[in-house]
Amino acid sequence: MEEIFIQTEEQRAILETVKKFVDDSILPRAAELDAKIKPEDGFSWEIIEEADKLGLRTMTLEEQYNGFGADSLTTAMVVEELAKGDLGISVVMAQTLKLAQIMDKALNDEQKARVLPEVASDPRCLLAIGITEPDNASNYFLPYPSSFRTTAEKTDGGWVVNGMKHFISNGNTARFYLLFVQTLKGVGLAEGSTCFLLERGHEGFSIGHVHDKMGERLANNAELIFQDCFIPDENVVGEPHKGFSVLANFFPQSNAYAGASITGVAEACFAKSEEWAKIRVQGGKPLIQHDGIRAQLAEMRMLIDASRSYIHRACWLADNQEHGWDKTLGALPKAMASQAAWKIATWTLEMHGGHGYMKEFGVAKLVRDAAAFLHSDGVNRTLFLKASNFMYDMPDYDQTEMPKAAE
Repeated sequence: MEEIFIQTEEQRAILETVKKFVDDSILPRAAELDAKIKPEDGFSWEIIEEADKLGLRTMTLEEQYNGFGADSLTTAMVVEELAKGDLGISVVMAQTLKLAQIMDKALNDEQKARVLPEVASDPRCLLAIGITEPDNASNYFLPYPSSFRTTAEKTDGGWVVNGMKHFISNGNTARFYLLFVQTLKGVGLAEGSTCFLLERGHEGFSIGHVHDKMGERLANNAELIFQDCFIPDENVVGEPHKGFSVLANFFPQSNAYAGASITGVAEACFAKSEEWAKIRVQGGKPLIQHDGIRAQLAEMRMLIDASRSYIHRACWLADNQEHGWDKTLGALPKAMASQAAWKIATWTLEMHGGHGYMKEFGVAKLVRDAAAFLHSDGVNRTLFLKASNFMYDMPDYDQTEMPKAAE
């Protein structure tokens, strides 16, 4: 596995392209977009279209669909590089890149022929996945014996869906969605949910509230609302009532991509700390000449390098599971990276003193962004429990003992 730590010439060329894109198209706009009052105004189609021109939006698709079949390791490297410019842009792209990978594997031939050419040809085609609900978030990660509140009733030729999802990344900007809905009553969401393919504008499907987030503001999260929404049988992904097999079989790298995004924020914090330490004079000499500051910079570097190595290992093994894939790699890399990034962000704030607390220095934005992945893509404490259940072969919760809904 030592080869995963050596960048290929192709990977270096891709990352140089991404770095230039970050420098030219993201960094000059990020602070202004982040400061917009309405969350919708922080999103930029202009940036997405520029990414599309470089082939970044479609890079995980196969060549026949205008991509080059980027593997998970290369994709994680790109996601991290984007996050050095802005976490939100990284999340928008990471969602689309990973869901394109999943669609390529999980959709049947008819669905691929219908959808993937549209994904490839539309420069504004983003992707989203509808799982999280007000009552179901950590429940899905464990899974706990509860059912989705978004339900579907079988009818002639399809299903009628009612309910809502919330906190959905790209929720108000995506063109295609993978939607997880409860289709069997009286069992848990792990046993009775179905995955549906859905396109924006479908009758009975609308966008609700766009969430006003603390950070990661260049990515939008929104509610998805379903009111007697008829979805035909040909839009079922996999088999009815077996939606969780889609997640289990085609989602191993999702956690690592989230870790790559937040590691990019940690990198941005480290770069700002290093630059500040060289120019800021206290006690008669630059901060970097103070032993404590220099040692802290070294610890930042250690945490970033360790997080990246863990993420890269998870990504490579996700694509090469016969070489020792471990299910904890689907839970722990993001938790480690997000904890490291939060520590590095708060150290960056402290190192800048009062200047770090002033918005114009850019540290405040990084701190707000660094907080995002303590929760996003799974609350860390939940992910530790999930990993421990894998480690000690703990059984799933008894799906037959459904808790009563809160009155």
